[in-house]
Amino acid sequence: MDLGIKGKRALVSASSKGLGFGCAQALAEAGVDLVICARTEEPLHIAADALRGFGVDVTAVAADVTMEDGRAQVLEAAGNVDILVTNAGGPPPGKWQDWDRADFMAAIDANMLTPIELMKAMLPNMIENKWGRVVNITSQYVKGPSAILGLSNTARAGLTGYVAGTSRDVAKHGVTINNMLPGIHATDRANALDGAISQAQGISMDEARAARSASIPAGRYGTPEEFGATCAFLCSQHAGFIVGQNILLDGGFIGATI
Repeated sequence: MDLGIKGKRALVSASSKGLGFGCAQALAEAGVDLVICARTEEPLHIAADALRGFGVDVTAVAADVTMEDGRAQVLEAAGNVDILVTNAGGPPPGKWQDWDRADFMAAIDANMLTPIELMKAMLPNMIENKWGRVVNITSQYVKGPSAILGLSNTARAGLTGYVAGTSRDVAKHGVTINNMLPGIHATDRANALDGAISQAQGISMDEARAARSASIPAGRYGTPEEFGATCAFLCSQHAGFIVGQNILLDGGFIGATI
């Protein structure tokens, strides 16, 4: 399918690997020029070189987009874009009694306020151009919270509420905002969570992965490539009537009817 976005320009944050890279790769395949960012320079430039193989222009910015100065660097390099994909690593797992105000504020800064700041920076130009696409990568646990991921539950639920209202305000300008809610995918984040389970339960990493795979109706972890393909569709010319939605990509894990 021709997504109709060849020649558009996108900013994809936290995109040197994992789900962010999966989204950047799918957009590059569709002919979208990219601005990508990540905190660590070497994997970022490896990712940029791989993406240039699709014949698109790629600008790589080594910066922490969750920090004010890093965000300023990224926004300066990006200028105005047609497509924005926000992404940031989730806060660490734990238990309710272990978290204090500083822990919550760090999670909110990274997983709620950072995507909001990026949207505020990019939406005016999209509105002026009467076309734009925003996709926020959140989590399956927005719909089915996890006790050990309370920091993530809190911050991402706040972002979901912001998007619910804002998306409906900007839709009349041809701008859509939607959220993608990943379940378990084969990424470094999955490895970290498997490691925590392994340590807590005294089992091997392979056993932890097998147990989590068995808990997913699809019987496996998702891949960054299939996640990215869904992101690219939401950014396409064909997705203009999808507004303010929370798209689960969890292999059926969350047992919800709606």
